[in-house]
Amino acid sequence: MFFALRFKSASDQDPKRLHVRSQRPRRQLACESLEGRLLLSAGREVSVMSYNLYHGTDVNPVVAAVVSGDLFGQIIPAVTAAWSQIRANDFHARAEAIAEQIEDAEPTLIGLQEADLFTTGPANGPGSPATNVEYDYVQILLDKLAARGLHYEPVVVAVNYAAEFPGVTHRGIVEDIRLTDREVILARTDLRTSELKLSNPQEGHFTTNLSFPTPFGPFELRRSWASVDAKVRGKTFRFVTTHLDADSPVVQVAQASELLAGPANTDLPVILVGDFNSPADGSGTSTYSAIVGAGFHDAWSATHPSDPGFTCCQQADLQNAASTLARRIDVVFTRGNFVADNIELLGETPADRTPNGLWPSDHAGIAAELELLPPGHEGRVQSMVAARNRADELTENVDSVLAWLHHTRAGRRLVAHGVRASA
Repeated sequence: MFFALRFKSASDQDPKRLHVRSQRPRRQLACESLEGRLLLSAGREVSVMSYNLYHGTDVNPVVAAVVSGDLFGQIIPAVTAAWSQIRANDFHARAEAIAEQIEDAEPTLIGLQEADLFTTGPANGPGSPATNVEYDYVQILLDKLAARGLHYEPVVVAVNYAAEFPGVTHRGIVEDIRLTDREVILARTDLRTSELKLSNPQEGHFTTNLSFPTPFGPFELRRSWASVDAKVRGKTFRFVTTHLDADSPVVQVAQASELLAGPANTDLPVILVGDFNSPADGSGTSTYSAIVGAGFHDAWSATHPSDPGFTCCQQADLQNAASTLARRIDVVFTRGNFVADNIELLGETPADRTPNGLWPSDHAGIAAELELLPPGHEGRVQSMVAARNRADELTENVDSVLAWLHHTRAGRRLVAHGVRASA
C-alpha cells in the first residue's frame, strides 16, 4: 500500500491539520504487473545462504604469539586463552540458533566459511597431528538441522589450512590444539532430481597466500574456494563460496583475481557468496569493485539500495548487548540471468542470540531468494523489483511517521494540536 502525506488546502474545514492517509495506487506495482509475473514464472527459484560460522575466538593474538617464537612466555598462554574463549563461545548453542535461521530460510545451497574442525592430542608438535575431535562445526550444525527434520549434506569440503600449537586445555594439561579451517557447501538432500541435480564439485587453493615465520618453520595461511554446478528444473548455474584474506590487501586482491579467472570463469550463470573482507562501500580494498567490474551484481544493493546491510563484526566474546556490526563484507554476488527477489540478514538482531546471550556468530549471515530467468530478461525484471523495493521503503518510512505520531509524547502532543494521522 502507498501512503500520501499532505497539507489540506485552504478550502478544507481545518487548514491547520497535517493529513497522513492511505492511498491505493491505480496501477499495480511494476513487479506485480502481468509482464512481471509472466517473466518470473518463466524463471527458476533459487534460494541460497552464506554464513561465516566464526572460529570462536580472535586468532590474531595467537598469530602474534607464534611469530614471537616465545613458546612458554607467549605461545602457550595465547593458545590457552583462545581455547578457553572457543569453549565459552559454545558452538553447540550457536549452531542451534543458526539451524533455526536455516529452517526459516530453507536455502537450497549454503556456503559456509570458518567451518572449523578442532582436535587435540599430545603436545608432540604439528609433525604428529592431533586427532581427538573436540568440535566439528559442520557435523554439529548438521546434527542440529537433522533434529529439526531438515536434510542437508556437505557436497564440497575445501581445507584451507591446519594450525597446531600447544596450550592448556580444559583438562588442565598442556596439549596440542589443532584448528583445521574449511570452506564448505551444504545442499538439501530432500529434493527430487528434477528440482535439484548437482554435478562437477570442485575445490581449489589460491596460489597467493599470506605466510609468516613460526618456531616450526614458515606457516602459510592458505585460502580456498569451493564450487558445485546445480541444475534447478532444467536450468544450470554454478555456486561458489570462498573466504578471502583479511590481513594483506595485496594478497586479497590477488586471490580475487584467481577466483575470477578460476571457478567464476564459466559460461554458466554464477552465484558467488562468501566473506570477501572487502567493504562494499569502497572504504577498504579494491576486491569488491573488481568483482563488480567482472560483471557481477550485488544482490543486497539491488534489493536494499539505501540500507548499508552491515555483516561484520560482533565482539570476540559474542557477549556485546548491542550489535557492533559496522561493515558489509559478506556478499551474495550473481552474474548471468539472475534477478534478486529478496535478501535478508540473519543473526543480526538481539532476538537472534542464544539463550545464554551469545550472538550466533561474529558475522551476520545472508539468505537470498533469486530467480534464474531466460536470457535477456534479467535487466527488465530487476528494474521491476527495484521499483517494488522503493515502494516498500516508502511504506516503511510512512509507517515510522505514523508510529512516531501515535506512540511518542511529542507525536501525541502534535496530534492534540491538530494533526490527524491515519493509515
